[in-house]
Amino acid sequence: MKDKAIDAVYMCAGDTGFILDNSFGGIPQVCYWGPILGTLTASDVKAAVTSNRESLDGNAPDNHVFSTLIPLESDGWLGRPALVGHRADGTSWSPRFSCAEIGLPENCLVEDGVAFVDNQPVTFSTTSDGSQLALKIFVEPFEQGPLRIRAELTNLSEFDYHLEELGISLNLPLEANEIFDTTGRWGKERTGQRRPVVLGCDLREGRHGRTGFDAPGFTFVGPKGFSFRQGEVWGLHTAWSGNHRTWVEKSIGGQQIIAGSEVLMPGEVTLSKDETYSTPWFYAVHGYGLDDAAQQVHRWFRSRKNHPKTERPVTLNVWEAVYFNHDLPKLQKLAQKAAEIGVERFVLDDGWFLGRRDDFKGLGDWYVDEDVWPDGLSPLVDMVHNLGMQFGLWFEPEMINEDSNLARKHPDWIMAAQGSTDAKDLPLQWRHQQVLNIAIPEAFEYVKDRVVSLVREYSIDYIKWDHNRDLIEAGNTQLGGRAGVSAQTHAVYRLFDEIKAECPGLEIESCSSGGGRVDLEVLQHTDRFWVSDCIDPVERQEMTRWYNQVSPPELMGTHVASTQSHTTGRHSTMAMRGGTALWGHFGIEWDILEATDSEMSDLKDWIAFYKSNRDFLHSSDIVRCETPDETIWLHGVVAKDKSHALFQMVTRGRSAISPRGRLRFSGLDDSRTYTIRPVLVGSEPSGLVPPLWFGKLSQPAEDGRRYFDGITTTGSVLQNSGVQTPRLHTDQTLLFEIVEK
Repeated sequence: MKDKAIDAVYMCAGDTGFILDNSFGGIPQVCYWGPILGTLTASDVKAAVTSNRESLDGNAPDNHVFSTLIPLESDGWLGRPALVGHRADGTSWSPRFSCAEIGLPENCLVEDGVAFVDNQPVTFSTTSDGSQLALKIFVEPFEQGPLRIRAELTNLSEFDYHLEELGISLNLPLEANEIFDTTGRWGKERTGQRRPVVLGCDLREGRHGRTGFDAPGFTFVGPKGFSFRQGEVWGLHTAWSGNHRTWVEKSIGGQQIIAGSEVLMPGEVTLSKDETYSTPWFYAVHGYGLDDAAQQVHRWFRSRKNHPKTERPVTLNVWEAVYFNHDLPKLQKLAQKAAEIGVERFVLDDGWFLGRRDDFKGLGDWYVDEDVWPDGLSPLVDMVHNLGMQFGLWFEPEMINEDSNLARKHPDWIMAAQGSTDAKDLPLQWRHQQVLNIAIPEAFEYVKDRVVSLVREYSIDYIKWDHNRDLIEAGNTQLGGRAGVSAQTHAVYRLFDEIKAECPGLEIESCSSGGGRVDLEVLQHTDRFWVSDCIDPVERQEMTRWYNQVSPPELMGTHVASTQSHTTGRHSTMAMRGGTALWGHFGIEWDILEATDSEMSDLKDWIAFYKSNRDFLHSSDIVRCETPDETIWLHGVVAKDKSHALFQMVTRGRSAISPRGRLRFSGLDDSRTYTIRPVLVGSEPSGLVPPLWFGKLSQPAEDGRRYFDGITTTGSVLQNSGVQTPRLHTDQTLLFEIVEK
């Protein structure tokens, strides 16, 4: 149903409400975004629209200035515009759009020019006759609470339109005066950071050609001091695995917005007549505290048709066990020992293909190296499958070594900006490799054919899909070096989808030197992501904490590594390593042939505990509790019906005070009665001194678990009064199970 006479739309996404004002002509404006407003009449909605209009006084334009879904200078918006482009003669740089025609669901209520829409998509279509451009905006709310928005721009003219930027903007209240997002680097992805909202534009850009270790994830704005459980928050995420930007802007006119767009390289998008450019999806979420916002995103993720439906299998990846030394007898011993302790998926990492004895050569030559594997991969694959495990294989399909047969045969498939295939004109090497331009149809088909052929030949269940470098000077050599990041990003999404369509049941992990490519779009095409190449559990605790803002735990690859971290050199106990790996898709990245009997016993216990709890861990709401001392973190999951919870205490340093106060467990029901019991899995954490409330310790269960008796009390006591904190050495974890009595 389409209607030009709609003045406003009141849209609900779960418990979040939106009012979009279409009464002034042009692109609609979000004049309300916040908690659902209940049952409203048309006059109520119109009153909200009218009350959003500013007075016309002072040194200002004579008409109302609006920051619309796509703010433009032609509307009087003098901040950062969300649509920038022009024609060759310099015209059409300031389009003016007519009143939007609104596409509504067939069954929605329309009353006195106001549409009422619950959890269903709406489209806004408008044209700029003077600039010969057509614009369509898609707003798709979800019943779990988030919504997503994207836009399409079509050139209606015979003359090309050179697009520089197209993004989406949402209005914010001025009470939202603090920004929270994340940053990071290789091996230390996802570090939280805060800063005040000030006059001007706070801009975050990623120009890595991938999401980036330093990507903001969700950018949240709220009242100063908002936290996991407190404070109204508004968040926006630019779901794009190429170049991207997100910004918060506060104008001297008193308006405040949060916005996002793809970063388009010079000349990257030129629209001929009737050609269309589509933005990425931008995900918006409103909640009370960061936990509420994360829970909404997780619930939506889990509702998707393509969300992994099977239990997340315990995975062993062999990289830190063998590196490039692919010795079949050792790999078979690893597989045998892995099966004995309950591993369900065995992954062969880098080094299996033609000429790949180190990382200087071979990328692109996706054929099993007969010098190392004279009988192919079958001896290992068959053994893994016969042991009851899935088999996984490492690829890096978007990359190419200059020293490879593929590069020698097709040098024009290497991305470069100079329009030349000469070595001197190629981009800087990164990890001794270049980028393969899979936007070239022949390159795309080559990669697809090699991956599909190998998956079918060896009945591969899982691919670890790596992407180990940023895209520098990423041009299409066949087009004279024209910028190609956007085309490359679209091509990889299509490649994921086509490979999975031809290989039913295949799962793909998004790995990019760890967490270099994690966003809500790449996760629509893959089944999990590798959190980081750093598996140090102390570092991983913070990564997991903030990745949870974007992704549910079951999509995060969280592994137990060796006693001494290969990245940081830190030594960690099994209680810390196993306890950290529990809160995601559990796995192992370790030469378990070198593990002690005690370590193997502990690892077997952690695997058993994960298996018995993974359904619960991967279907419940994450909860991150506030603690008075930052040397202690307390986090966990709580069942949707609040009948059951599992929490973990983490010691992250030595406190200046002792004892360290009380642990208060959030997310429970005040009126219910619960039993809380500390849980030991395998060896107890170092330095444990139980407080009185722990009670007696049980004998080990069959899976290695032991429980303290704990106490029984109300949810109100556990949430508000709390329990005394146990003593632990630094860098330890301890579990608490809470069950309704």
